[in-house]
Amino acid sequence: MITKYGLNTFILMAAFSALLILAGIFFNNGWIKYGLIIIGLLFLIFNLNFFRDPDRIPPNRDDIIVSPADGEVLFIKEVYEKRYIDEDAIQISVFMSPLNVHVNRIPIDGKVEYLNYVEGEYLMAFYDKSDLRNERSEIGIRSKYGKVLFTQVAGFIARRIVYEIKQGDTVKMGDRFGMIKFGSRSDIIVPKKWAPAVKPGDKVKAGESILFEYKND
Repeated sequence: MITKYGLNTFILMAAFSALLILAGIFFNNGWIKYGLIIIGLLFLIFNLNFFRDPDRIPPNRDDIIVSPADGEVLFIKEVYEKRYIDEDAIQISVFMSPLNVHVNRIPIDGKVEYLNYVEGEYLMAFYDKSDLRNERSEIGIRSKYGKVLFTQVAGFIARRIVYEIKQGDTVKMGDRFGMIKFGSRSDIIVPKKWAPAVKPGDKVKAGESILFEYKND
């Protein structure tokens, strides 16, 4: 299934692929002919892969936070979060390569209490400070366990952040809410009463992989 968040872009890029393939078919020069066809097919395959939107089944628990993005855990660090949580917190950053699924999902049940879009730079997404300097959306959810902040951060290639939630919405873990086009990053920031359930280098899936578990002590 192709995601609705990127359908227009996919159609345009698929049309470009078709033009390359057709140009190759009608070209007489052998190496140019097959080169255009191969490039067009590879471009089409890349776009089918990038804009795919597989179904996901979230864990049947409410004392967890799942990843909002597919990708690799870049790092886990302690921060002071002053935008929404306003206390010492733990941040997990997930890097999305162009080969990952880019549809983003809600990490926990709750209500959208904070929503902010920030225009910014386009540093490489794996750069530590890109979460504060790059273009991004910041989304704060109040759950039954307290506040959770997560972001969509644009990267060097990614130049388009899409989200369809708004302040005041009630949301459920695993629901689709948007995407970042062409590789980027998502940061999840929570108070220290949550314990990380992953480590740097782990591969995670949006809506399924558990990033944090609530500490009941």
